[in-house]
Amino acid sequence: MTTTAAPAAERTHEQKLDKLAEVAVHVGLGLKAGQELVMTASLDSVTLARRITEHAYRAGASLVTTLYADDEATLMRYHFAPDAAFDKAAGWLYDGMGTAFKSGAARLAIAGTNPSLLSNEDPDKVGRANRAVSAAYRPALELITRHAINWTIVSSATPAWARAMFPGDAPDAAIAKLWEAIFKTTRIDRDDPVGAWKAHDATLQKRAAYLNEKRYAALRYRGPGTDFRLGLADDHLWLGGGTTAGNGIYCIPNMPTEEVFTTPHKMRADGTVTATKPLSHQGTMIEGIQVRFEGGRIVDAKATRGQEVLQKLIDTDDGARRLGEVALVPHSSPIASSGMLFYNTLFDENAASHIALGQAYSSCLREGDKMTPEELAAKGANDSLIHVDWMIGSAHLDIDGETATGAVEPLMRQGEWV
Repeated sequence: MTTTAAPAAERTHEQKLDKLAEVAVHVGLGLKAGQELVMTASLDSVTLARRITEHAYRAGASLVTTLYADDEATLMRYHFAPDAAFDKAAGWLYDGMGTAFKSGAARLAIAGTNPSLLSNEDPDKVGRANRAVSAAYRPALELITRHAINWTIVSSATPAWARAMFPGDAPDAAIAKLWEAIFKTTRIDRDDPVGAWKAHDATLQKRAAYLNEKRYAALRYRGPGTDFRLGLADDHLWLGGGTTAGNGIYCIPNMPTEEVFTTPHKMRADGTVTATKPLSHQGTMIEGIQVRFEGGRIVDAKATRGQEVLQKLIDTDDGARRLGEVALVPHSSPIASSGMLFYNTLFDENAASHIALGQAYSSCLREGDKMTPEELAAKGANDSLIHVDWMIGSAHLDIDGETATGAVEPLMRQGEWV
């Protein structure tokens, strides 16, 4: 095992990678002795996956199972598979993952795929394939959205992702830059990353507690191309940083994370919202998104690139046109301050305030994890096969909180907390 006792400035790349794996297992997952771990990763992420596997077993994991994805094999499907194949998904696989989660397994995803992998493929096939996967994965995903299990997401630098971020650099230089950005934004560049994460988690918890005390009924957004009022779900609950999962294990689901978030009311969104960053969704790029809401539902949607993919996304089901999450992120977050566009939702959503189309998190409602689907719907929580975040925050966005009596209070100005 690589030693990681050296001060941050003296660590080698291998030691930083090992420290990222350690933080993912002990801080992100909070993995407990005897737990199984189900991990997903691309073939390009195998080095980090192996480091995580070692740390998981050292933490007492009973079994680590890693499912690898291959970009080239994915493209072969689009180039050679019969048309009917795009309505199929490996339901048996997702059923197995759901069984593992119900049996107490933790979940870890390593992000880092090619953000434009499917940009040149038939949007109809992309949409159908995504819909099939969403339907098959839903029972397992609900255990995650309900925070029934401990789970987290971390990232690995990959050649295609690095090339998208640093197109003018040589491949080795691009990969090195991306790794350093990952290490910095996940606090691996600190002498004590675990301590740094605990302090950061406390800050996010304090911010969420403030918002829960205020109990705003709605948020108002104003900025370039955005004039929007978003009502919050009845008995909504703001969360940020870590959470205690239903199995009693404390975890930090996203690494990095800079957001506090809650559940909006699915019927109370009105106005126009313009995206401030591109959306990389399932291997396709969607840029210049602008949508108009009436009564909580998207009635008009435009994009300067990926319009057809956007349209198929919001046509997935009725809930795909409604919101399931709203998150507040200061423009001064480390990710935004880096000046980098990551083309990766895990990072870009933590650079800007954002909203998410689709499924709501029941954990963002008081006692929500104990409610039936009908009870959640009565509180305003949205239901959908999808959950897709896209960024609307910037240094030019102002957000107000609206109280139950209609009073308006400044919450963020020019992208920063008041």
